[in-house]
Amino acid sequence: MALTGSCLCGSVRYEVDQLDMPIVHCHCVTCRKAHASAFATTAGVLREHFRWTAGADKLRTFPSSPDKGRCFCSECGTHLMAERPAQAHVLLRVATLDDDPAQRPQQHIWTSHEVPWLVDDGDLPRNAEWQPGR
Repeated sequence: MALTGSCLCGSVRYEVDQLDMPIVHCHCVTCRKAHASAFATTAGVLREHFRWTAGADKLRTFPSSPDKGRCFCSECGTHLMAERPAQAHVLLRVATLDDDPAQRPQQHIWTSHEVPWLVDDGDLPRNAEWQPGR
C-alpha cells in the first residue's frame, strides 16, 4: 500500500510505494538552512517508487549544491524532496508524509555540522502542547 504525503497547504501531493533506504536525521548546513531546523529527516526512495499526484505545476527547485536540487511548494514553501538527477533515488523529506512509514530513524549524519545552540541534550522540558501558562 502506497504512503501519501503533502505540503503544508495541500497544493502538492505525492505517493511513495516504499522507503528504499533508512530514515536518517541530516545535520548538514544546507539541510539546516533549507529547513530552518536543527536537522532534516530524510529517506531515499527509488524514482520508480515515487510519484507526484497533485500540484506538480506548483513545484519549484532550488539548486542548493552542485548537481542537487531541493524541490518545494511555491505556495507554502514546504520542502518535499531533494534530488541529484544522476542518482536512482530521490531524498524524501519524511516529515511531509501523511502516513506512518512504520520505520524509525536509524542514525544522525553530518553531525560535524551541528551547532551547539540547537543540540537537544535530552533534559529539556517536554509539553504535549503549549508550554504551561501560555
